[in-house]
Amino acid sequence: MKTSHRALGAALAVLTMTALTSCGSGSGSGAEPAADGTVTLKYLVDNGQGSVDTAKAMTEAFMKANPKIKIETETRPPGSEGDNIVKTRLSTGDMTDVFAYNSGSLLQALNPSQTLVDLAGDPVIQNVQKDFLPVVSQGDHVFGVPSGTALGGGILYNRKVYEKLGLQVPKTWDEFMANNEKIKAAGIAPVISTFKDTWTSQLFVLGDFYNVQAAAPNFAADYTAGKAKFATTPAALAGFQHLADVKAKGYLNEGFGSATADQGMKMLVEGKGAHYPMLSAQVPPLVDTMPQAATDVGFFGIPGTDPAKNGATLWEPGGVYIPKTTKNLDAAKKFLAFVASPAATEAVSKVVQPSGPYRITGAKLPDDAVQVAKDLQAYIDRSATAPALEFLSPVKGPSLEQITVAVGSGLTPAAEGAAQYDKDVEKQAKQLGLAGW
Repeated sequence: MKTSHRALGAALAVLTMTALTSCGSGSGSGAEPAADGTVTLKYLVDNGQGSVDTAKAMTEAFMKANPKIKIETETRPPGSEGDNIVKTRLSTGDMTDVFAYNSGSLLQALNPSQTLVDLAGDPVIQNVQKDFLPVVSQGDHVFGVPSGTALGGGILYNRKVYEKLGLQVPKTWDEFMANNEKIKAAGIAPVISTFKDTWTSQLFVLGDFYNVQAAAPNFAADYTAGKAKFATTPAALAGFQHLADVKAKGYLNEGFGSATADQGMKMLVEGKGAHYPMLSAQVPPLVDTMPQAATDVGFFGIPGTDPAKNGATLWEPGGVYIPKTTKNLDAAKKFLAFVASPAATEAVSKVVQPSGPYRITGAKLPDDAVQVAKDLQAYIDRSATAPALEFLSPVKGPSLEQITVAVGSGLTPAAEGAAQYDKDVEKQAKQLGLAGW
């Protein structure tokens, strides 16, 4: 299952690439202040265009406000190559003064309690939304501040189709299926599936985690310990059942097995399909060529069984961290405090279209933000979100997308698919040496 930022990241452009531009010996130690008192910080980010643009906007705004601190940005590749660079530089004491990296389970692999500066109780994190902190924490220690925006994993929908058919955003799965029936009767594909790009088949399962946590609050911890399974936890099994249900009812688009994510988004924006289980990050890149995507596409969380507990699953933004090896701690903390401020988010929004809400208290989306970001903000404002399972557990089997394609195509029953996935994650958990497996 490719459930890390890495796996969904290729589709999201959340994680990035290109070579390390400068990682000479000693670059992590930080220079002594210049004669005029200027301090130079080095900042390592991944080299995806969105990440580079975000870093440039933040550092330029920071340096304008803090002329005695200069920031030099370095880049690294994405994926496992970038992971290895980060781990190597931390272990050798060669890490930059500050660096951007994943939050959640991938952060835990950096052994943060030993390698990163603890920010718990520090004014640096005073603007960070409290429900973000667990994904940059280990025990009582907090290590980072959010950079970028949260992403929603749920249902993208065509608002014009909803308006034309007089539909309301569903708060339960039964209401969602009733909407699908009306959409089908109108000659529009109710649910878009794009199994040519197999990663897209996972969203009914991954995006349903808010409902899993609402029904079984200890699922993530028990799952990590080998005590909870998808096949034997009704709320977790539901995501697989959703895949089976929409196929069994004939709600999928024609040619779903050979359709791509790009084709699916085009169908949605044009109103040829009404719903697409997907990530909110798919919308902003379309705005230049299909401007109506900004306003015509909305977002709602995958509905559960209780309308009073309706919410949405978030893919949390990555973080910015300080290694213990920095010799410029005060300046590094000042930069992180800026990253976690509304001023930084305003600077970033001018150059990077936000695909979701910022996790900074006081930060506001720009008036021209895409509708999906505004819809996600509403869930955050009423504290009706949960992080995706990958932020709470390191257990990720490699075969989820193949299993969900089979279930979503009607080839494998939902319960069987969930059981297959339980076996898939068992192999990976044992490789990690986790207790209880």
